Amino acid sequence: MGLLGSLAMLLSVLCILCLPGLRAESHGASIDLARARSLDVLLQDYAYRAFNRPRTGIAYDGKVPSNLTGITISAMRLRRGSLRRRGVNAYKEFDIPTGVVVEPYVERLVLVYQNLGNWSAVYYPLPGYSYLAPVVGLLSYDASNLSATNLPELGLTATGPPISISFSGVRSVPGGSTARCVMFDLQGMTIFSNVSFGNVCSSIEQGHFGIVIESTAPSPAPVLPPPPSPTPAPSSSKSGQKNDNKKWWKIVGSSFGSLIVLSLLLMLVLWVQKYMQRKDLEEMENISEFEEALQICRIGATFAPMARSTRTPPVLESEIVP
Repeated sequence: MGLLGSLAMLLSVLCILCLPGLRAESHGASIDLARARSLDVLLQDYAYRAFNRPRTGIAYDGKVPSNLTGITISAMRLRRGSLRRRGVNAYKEFDIPTGVVVEPYVERLVLVYQNLGNWSAVYYPLPGYSYLAPVVGLLSYDASNLSATNLPELGLTATGPPISISFSGVRSVPGGSTARCVMFDLQGMTIFSNVSFGNVCSSIEQGHFGIVIESTAPSPAPVLPPPPSPTPAPSSSKSGQKNDNKKWWKIVGSSFGSLIVLSLLLMLVLWVQKYMQRKDLEEMENISEFEEALQICRIGATFAPMARSTRTPPVLESEIVP
């Protein structure tokens, strides 16, 4: 039973890994996680600076340093209980459903939105892939002190429907390629999933998201073939000999197959003949059992059949003893 249980567990894991949208690949080596996390710290500081007498549930766009032009940020303060009961509809590209759990416990939190624009491939490079849309991020922080910096992220997990990310301005997919959703979690893991209709990706947790396709490597420069061999004749004769050999084997094969078919037909004819002879013999034996042959006797100059004597000879009435 231990072996069967191990096999069943292995099959279950393989089935889960083969399901679309659940295949994860780690590209931590290609992403400078420390650099990406330092950018999150900087953008959290500048996003909090956008609050000026903030109102709950209102998005406030922030400004980034001049050396990061092209990146856009926004911040929204929410109550933890309200986020879980109501969710957030259309916060930039993000739709947050009801049932989202925030850990550890805080009374209020801030959702910081990031759009990395043309910096997407700089902070989140993916060798072998090209971005069809900029990387966008959603991170949650404690809102008890809106002037705090270097805050750790809170845990944000969807326990019901997943968080959906609707990308706009997605470049068209080249023919023969397939667009994929990509997610970068806070530990540097890269997770690929399928793109839903309308360029929508889904996730059960916070992080950074994008749409990519596999990039085709440039074709290598053509290599000039070596000069032709001065004796090409043997190769042609060899090829001709190979063709002759193939034809000969085809003829032999067809002849052998015809011989087998004829042998089977002959065996069938012999079997039918023997079967008919056996049936005739059985009929003659049946006739001999049920019919009695008459004896031939001579009466004068004539030969005529004569029945055998009866088994019970007649008895005169006078011979019957009373």
